[in-house]
Amino acid sequence: MQALQLTPLLSVTTGFLVLFIGKRLNLELPLLKRFSIPEPVSGGLLVAVLISLLHIAGGPELRFSLDSRDFLLVYFFTTVGMNARFSDLVKGGSSLLILLGVTIAFMAIQNLIGVLMAALLGMKPATGLLVGTVSLIGGHGTTIAWAPTFLERFHLENAMEIGIAAATFGLILASASGGPIAQLLIKRFEIPCPQAVSALDSPQATHSQSAESLPQGASIDINSFLAALLAINLCIISGTLLNGWIAALGLMLPLFVPCLFVGILYSNLLPVRQSERVVFHWPRRSAALDLIGELSLGTFLAMSLMSLQLWTLVGLALPLLLILMVQFLFALAVNLLLVFSLMGRDYDAAVICAGFGGISLGSTPTAMANMTAVTQQYGTSSRAFLIVPLVSAFFLDLVNAVLIPTFIGQL
Repeated sequence: MQALQLTPLLSVTTGFLVLFIGKRLNLELPLLKRFSIPEPVSGGLLVAVLISLLHIAGGPELRFSLDSRDFLLVYFFTTVGMNARFSDLVKGGSSLLILLGVTIAFMAIQNLIGVLMAALLGMKPATGLLVGTVSLIGGHGTTIAWAPTFLERFHLENAMEIGIAAATFGLILASASGGPIAQLLIKRFEIPCPQAVSALDSPQATHSQSAESLPQGASIDINSFLAALLAINLCIISGTLLNGWIAALGLMLPLFVPCLFVGILYSNLLPVRQSERVVFHWPRRSAALDLIGELSLGTFLAMSLMSLQLWTLVGLALPLLLILMVQFLFALAVNLLLVFSLMGRDYDAAVICAGFGGISLGSTPTAMANMTAVTQQYGTSSRAFLIVPLVSAFFLDLVNAVLIPTFIGQL
């Protein structure tokens, strides 16, 4: 049957509905909450399965407009940057450098595993590189950007399909495994946890901040919400201009990276509130910022998962599935045996491991959703929400931009 294209308004509205479905599923099925499965993952995967069954049964193929979804990601990471503090960077500097070093080494080995596994299975080594940092850490966006290069240089006619299938499967694995990894570590080592609170009661559950950093009785009103929206938009406008200058230098970055960076600069360099007569005060770790960030992330992930065309995975060849499973086992081993120990073997380390589970196979939004699900159940972790976004959202895209062409040049 003919594909049914949904308008941007219908696509976003469906994302809101899917987010509500996920919240209800997690309430009705304690197993999902017990393993800290993010609510947008619960709802998104259920809807993706239903849409796939409809497609298999001969019904219309639903196609969502995802431009608005991608802008929600920019909104979310802008709020992350606005909540970051230079003082926090100094406080968690060694952990940041250690996690960055481990992740860079992991990325190089992930590409090596893909290339070697492809060669062992009688496939072109370039196919294995596609099932490395291109699709797993890079996600769908990086895959789409690099697929034409693989087609032109290595004559991989199905490069796009291979990369998209690997990115899709990796996203599912990352979304489903991050929470259980953290829970396993918490239970196995009997780690004491902060008191679990809801995201609305504690904005810290979503971003890198502590309860002490918010003024007593902090709440959301029309002025704080308007100030947050204005500040976010100013950061995005500045980040868009910065991204244009970066692109002119020959370096392509996702828009959310410069917006994150601009948010950090503005929130740390602009003067602190001085006078009540000033019409607009730059928001700093406000409840309104966190609410906007949480809604943006949840809707983005719900739309990403509900739009997955799961029937395309049926045609994925067995060798590619074997490569993906080896990549998953390697990521799991690094997470449990290395990341947890190097991060201090405490509650923050367990939350960071949930985030690393998202980074290693999925994407930065998946990492943030994994950590949010864990902190909503077990308590807040300001160190995790500071370190993981900086490593994954800012540095890894730069590393991948160098790593991928380096490997391509060696094949």
